[in-house]
Amino acid sequence: MEKNKRFSLVACAIVVALILLDQILKIWVKTHMCLGECIPLIGNWFNLYFVENPGMAFGLSFGQNIGKLLLTLLRIVLVVFLCWYMHRLIKRDKMDWAVLVTFSLIVAGALGNIIDCLFYGVIFNESTLSTLATMFPDGGGYAPFLYGRVVDMIYVKLFPIPSGFPVWGGTYFFPAIFNFADTCVTVGVALLIIFNKRVFKEERVEEEGVKE
Repeated sequence: MEKNKRFSLVACAIVVALILLDQILKIWVKTHMCLGECIPLIGNWFNLYFVENPGMAFGLSFGQNIGKLLLTLLRIVLVVFLCWYMHRLIKRDKMDWAVLVTFSLIVAGALGNIIDCLFYGVIFNESTLSTLATMFPDGGGYAPFLYGRVVDMIYVKLFPIPSGFPVWGGTYFFPAIFNFADTCVTVGVALLIIFNKRVFKEERVEEEGVKE
C-alpha cells in the first residue's frame, strides 16, 4: 500500500509541476508578447514566436468550431482514460517508474492544452499584432467557454529544407510552432512506444491466462 501511495503522489506531483510550467510560460507569452512577435533566445535557431492555434498540436488545425469542440472533448476523454488506466495499474501493483513517467507526461501535456481551450477565451481578451492581451478584461474574453485558442511559442529552426522539397520546402526543420505541453505529449508517446511491452504487460498476461 505504501508503494502504491508513493506512485500516486509522484504521478500527481509530475502532472501538477508540468502543467504549472506550461501555464506560466503561456500566460507570460500571452501577456508580454503581441501576436506574431518573435524573440530570439539562442542565436537564430531557438525562438519564442507567439501564435495561437485553434486546433491540434504543432500548429495543425481540424475543422472550425465543431472540429475544435470535438478535439477538446477527445483530449478530455483521453485524459480520463489514462488516469483510470494508471489507477488500475497502481491498484493491481503493476506500475513501474518508466510507465508512471510516460503516462504522467501525456496526461500533463493533454491537460495543459485543455486548459487553454476551456478557459483562455474567457479570461483573456484578444491578442493582436499591435496590442498585448490582459487577464480578466472588463469587456469579457475573446471566446466562450470551450473555444479558447491554444498558445504556441516554441520555434526551432534547425536547418533549412531545400525549396524543391514537398510541402515544407523553403522553410526550416522543424517548421511547426509548438508549446511545452506538446513537448510533454511527444516525449510521453515516444516513451510509450519504447516501453510498450511494460505498459501493456498486464493485458498480455491476462490473455495468455484465458488461452490456457
